[in-house]
Amino acid sequence: MKSVIIASTSTLHESSYLEYLLPALQSHFKNCKELLFIPYARPSGISHDDYTQKVSEAFATINISVKGIHEFENAQDAIKNAEAIFTGGGNTFLLVTQLYKQNIMQLLAETVKNGTPYLGTSAGSNICGLSMQTTNDMPIIYPPSFQTLGLIPFNLNPHYLDPDLQTKHMGETRETRIKEFHAFNSVPVLGLREGSWLEVKGDKITLKGNLTARLFKQNETPIELETESDLSNLN
Repeated sequence: MKSVIIASTSTLHESSYLEYLLPALQSHFKNCKELLFIPYARPSGISHDDYTQKVSEAFATINISVKGIHEFENAQDAIKNAEAIFTGGGNTFLLVTQLYKQNIMQLLAETVKNGTPYLGTSAGSNICGLSMQTTNDMPIIYPPSFQTLGLIPFNLNPHYLDPDLQTKHMGETRETRIKEFHAFNSVPVLGLREGSWLEVKGDKITLKGNLTARLFKQNETPIELETESDLSNLN
């Protein structure tokens, strides 16, 4: 049975890394002693080792050790033998490219669908949808495919921002960009605001956190979903 947390972000303003999620993670990973971390989304500024160390420090507070997938000789074996898996944020184009390069995209999907607990934040959440096409990231590298894990039957837009009515900036809003996606695609998109996450237990998908989420469907007016909304039948 799938057991997944899909979070908009890893860090809230004026809080430490994963701090706001730790109570949920403690329950989510209650039977796990070691976590496999996938740091592939980071293109620069922090090494895979440093990124893994940052994650290790956060999970040490709930008594879970962490090892980066880059520390294993064989990434496929690391996925197959993992007690639990966390994919962190960064650039989704790079993350997806690396998952395909290591030949673990399908394996990761199958492993999580078979019950290995999974956490995604930001880019690691983007890949939980049917495709990565609603990411906010720049296409710094060209992945073999936009198809991702398909752990949920729709797409996500993490870090979703509402239009700022006071700004003088005239560029596209997130809502505009999602409508552009829907000019060519019928897949629903959930705008997930900072501090919100989805809890997936088997086939049940529930919106968690204190904020509403914004749901976009092709040729329909966007709607707000209250926390604890059931998204299981969204497709």
